[in-house]
Amino acid sequence: MEPTRINKYLAEHNYATRKGADELIKDGKVFINGRLAVLGDKVIDGDKVEVNQKGSLEKLVYYAYSKPINVTTNPEPETKDILQTTRFPTKVFPIGRLDKDSSGLIIMTNDGRVTDRLLSPKYVHEKEYVVRLDTPYNDAFLEAMGGGVRFDGYVSRKCKVWRKDGDTFHIILTEGKKRQIRRMCEALHQNVRALTRVRIMNIQLGKLKQGEFREIKAQELKDFLLTLKLIS
Repeated sequence: MEPTRINKYLAEHNYATRKGADELIKDGKVFINGRLAVLGDKVIDGDKVEVNQKGSLEKLVYYAYSKPINVTTNPEPETKDILQTTRFPTKVFPIGRLDKDSSGLIIMTNDGRVTDRLLSPKYVHEKEYVVRLDTPYNDAFLEAMGGGVRFDGYVSRKCKVWRKDGDTFHIILTEGKKRQIRRMCEALHQNVRALTRVRIMNIQLGKLKQGEFREIKAQELKDFLLTLKLIS
């Protein structure tokens, strides 16, 4: 490999974020070829990098969490906070949001790098939802949803939409405006009765019940981090 700054190397190998890696180095917990590392050091192929596992080192973890209705990332009256309702093995935070009336997949992690890579408008990542309406819909509604909907002066990107049954459909978005699907449906004279996010990129909600979570690991985690360009 090309010479790589030690903080970048540690981040790419899931020891910490770059900022966290700098703290490990300042605390004297990182060694390169047996020598105490300093800020700005670089490593190349063949170098032996060691991190003192004792003390403040925090391993990066990732969980798929099934958010229940009335649980939010920003508590409001008559709602509960995710971190107050669910006990995770490690201190984590949610990436993104789902409104209080919606349920489904949220990624919980202590890896701050994920926030920008997953949520920034400059990156395009798929998020899939299952939406149930108050009343049945027709093919014209599906075509309009997929072709771009104008709401509040904004036109949504074209997206994939397909029928599940008479009042329920799947939709895949690559953007994330606040309450976007509900606002799109309202612009087309339909009201959402239930909305569940079932996938973020390659991470599936699967059979998780509301309030449950599972660790994202192995090939699933590798594919997720590769797509976000957090590893190579």
